[in-house]
Amino acid sequence: MNSLNIPNHIAIIPDGNRRWAKEHNLPTLQGHKKGFDVAVKIGRKIRSLGVHTLTMWAFSTENWNRTKEEVSYLMKMYEIFIEKNLKEAMREKIRIIHLGRKDRISKKLLWKIQDSEEKTKNFKNYILNIALDYGGQDEVIRGIQKLSQQDINNLTIEQFNNFLDTADQPYPNPDLIIRTSGEQRTSGLMIWQAAYSEYIFLQKHFPDIKDEDIELAIEEYSKRQRRFGK
Repeated sequence: MNSLNIPNHIAIIPDGNRRWAKEHNLPTLQGHKKGFDVAVKIGRKIRSLGVHTLTMWAFSTENWNRTKEEVSYLMKMYEIFIEKNLKEAMREKIRIIHLGRKDRISKKLLWKIQDSEEKTKNFKNYILNIALDYGGQDEVIRGIQKLSQQDINNLTIEQFNNFLDTADQPYPNPDLIIRTSGEQRTSGLMIWQAAYSEYIFLQKHFPDIKDEDIELAIEEYSKRQRRFGK
């Protein structure tokens, strides 16, 4: 892998937890639990390859339409996930950043998110973006709402970047976006930042993703010639 072009920023749309559970005759909860375990392993693999920034889409702005039961246990799982992995983030010097809305998640989860952001805010080795209650269109709208009339005059792309959830990050734009479960759509993930991202769509459900799938995705990415509109 040393000779490959390693992306600075990989974003993952971890699709297929529920379908994986159904195919294995398991409750939906078990699919999500398996997905959480895989997310940790994949995060470690991605860091080991030298990728600086990982964005993991945990919960979209549309996911609130799921059953109250599913939303409830997902939120509890996010609390546990952040609490369990904060020690590793501290040890590995991983900065944790929340992408998304903060006004609709529970106070307890919000506190854990803000606590992890505060404790890791000075780390520079890696960044983990947790996109939770996140939607690409919603992010752009929130960015516009932060603008004043003065800001709008002669607004540039670079200036607007400062109003997005990824402001001040060294690599805010994902080089590579990976979606699992065979779905070939972006669902709006980072629609502003992903203008020139490369996409790879894996046929496997997220709970079935292995280290070698990530390696193969980066190999495929390395073969592509990024033109950035040129």
